[in-house]
Amino acid sequence: MLVGRWEGGAAGRLREAAMRLYAERGYEQTTVADIASEAGLTARTFFRHFADKREVLFAGSDELRSRMAAALDAAPAEAGPMTAVGAALDAAAEMLDGFRDHSRRRQALIYATPELMERELSKMASLASSLTAGLRRRGVPEPDASLAAEAGTMVFRVAFEQYVSEGEEAGLGELVRSMLERLPAVTAAR
Repeated sequence: MLVGRWEGGAAGRLREAAMRLYAERGYEQTTVADIASEAGLTARTFFRHFADKREVLFAGSDELRSRMAAALDAAPAEAGPMTAVGAALDAAAEMLDGFRDHSRRRQALIYATPELMERELSKMASLASSLTAGLRRRGVPEPDASLAAEAGTMVFRVAFEQYVSEGEEAGLGELVRSMLERLPAVTAAR
């Protein structure tokens, strides 16, 4: 029991140390040893929690993808593709809402570092892939499954960018719903 609490504490300390150092020194100039030392831990402990120094900022991605997939799978059978995707987006918003300050700092670091931006885009592609697979399991044919998943992923990305923008006060869930409601208007043929 004590080990589990220590490990969770260690991961959090490492994340915070990394965020501080990346902001102060820059991502490229910060080493795993620097992060571990700043957190009062060893590099060995770092590697028990994270594969590399990029993953410190992306550690929750697997849990996010899992929650989204579960919410999509749990959507009513009669729900259309975008309604099911909306359920997945709601689950993501629920997980991330309330961490605006952390999310702002994290996104600023990602936007400032091409290597991190590449990882962010890769993680978003992984979310879209997971949603596509979930829609296919629900019997949604192609290209509809891919189109709905990609549209949903973009809705989430735009809502998240709005969520972390300065001066924004709306919650992530509210922003996701707002973007989903706007989607038909911006995709309508004119």
